[in-house]
Amino acid sequence: MRFVEKLENAIDKNDSLLCVGLDTDLSKIPDYLKDDENPLLSFNKEVVSHTKDLVCSYKINLAFYEASGIAGVKALIDTVKIIPDDIPVIIDGKRGDIGNTARMYAKAVFEVIKGDAATLNPYLGYDSIKPFLEYEDRYVFVICKTSNPSSSEIQDRKVNGKRLYQLVAERIKEWGPNCGAVVGATYPEEIREVRKILGDDRIILIPGIGKQGGDLEKSVRYGCTSGKNIIINVSRSVIYAEGDFPQCVRDAADDFRRNINLFRPF
Repeated sequence: MRFVEKLENAIDKNDSLLCVGLDTDLSKIPDYLKDDENPLLSFNKEVVSHTKDLVCSYKINLAFYEASGIAGVKALIDTVKIIPDDIPVIIDGKRGDIGNTARMYAKAVFEVIKGDAATLNPYLGYDSIKPFLEYEDRYVFVICKTSNPSSSEIQDRKVNGKRLYQLVAERIKEWGPNCGAVVGATYPEEIREVRKILGDDRIILIPGIGKQGGDLEKSVRYGCTSGKNIIINVSRSVIYAEGDFPQCVRDAADDFRRNINLFRPF
């Protein structure tokens, strides 16, 4: 099943545009899980089992698993296996390298880890993106305007009268139907601008809600023009929500899902 079809089915089934980010930090998980054989996986199992009917996707940030060595990589691969087959998984590594290396990155993400989508860095241009696009049933989210405060140092630079993130959005539009954008919720006006450039048929992955203080209402209103063409990612504010774990995770995810739906146009 193609990523877009899988995503739209999950959106319909769970009435959700929420993506839960599994940025699992060993130092932050409940103490009673830390003695398990693979505590990262044990934590993720609880999160997935309590949110799988509330999300449209999950996003797994590679850094949090690579930092734990072999055990972390095993937890990463096993986490993808425990996520229901009808919920797409985005592998967040922001990869970007020359074509030969990019092919190996694509193989790792799509064939070994078995993700449904990947985040990519556009700095090296199309030949660093093309190997991922050759997996026609998968999807890529290209970094366009990120949610961090210093993103403007590079991404807002003007080139021939346009901001760099606008030029990236134009390239994303050219690179084909399986190519979407990452635009942070901390910059809602930029979400509006990127949506105009991309049109309604591309998906925008929107991080920055929750701990980073992004504007949920504007992000949804400006980005969601077809009812199904954005993904709102929330990581720490869900998986580390205050309260009795894991019920607090479910409650936080449901609150975000409901709040997102308040602003959906369809």
